[in-house]
Amino acid sequence: MKTILNIIWLILSGFWLFLGYVVAGLLLCITIIGIPFGIAAFRIGVYALWPFGYTTIERRDAGAPSCVGNVLWLILAGWWLALTHILTGLALCITIIGIPFGIANFKLVPLSLMPLGREIISTDEPFAGRY
Repeated sequence: MKTILNIIWLILSGFWLFLGYVVAGLLLCITIIGIPFGIAAFRIGVYALWPFGYTTIERRDAGAPSCVGNVLWLILAGWWLALTHILTGLALCITIIGIPFGIANFKLVPLSLMPLGREIISTDEPFAGRY
């Protein structure tokens, strides 16, 4: 079922989300200061390409630099990315068929708000006690 949902997601919106995050990541990687943000954008892009069957967990060992980076990300890019995912999720939830895709968009909101210090893992992997 995850594969079918991922294929439909890829055709309807996943590819475009992926391209947007990749372009943002490339622009962010132009400067040395933006490289961690660019890497985070690439990571979110891959997650947005194929979201079903994956989840995010918070890394307890991320530290203060991730916190400072998340504040900068939130101010510069995170709020409008999260707003876009919320609006798209609401629009998708209007139809019964779109509800799983709307939920996938809502799943991307916390990651788009604060991506540093989070890890994307498969839902099939046991993650209890990893961090």
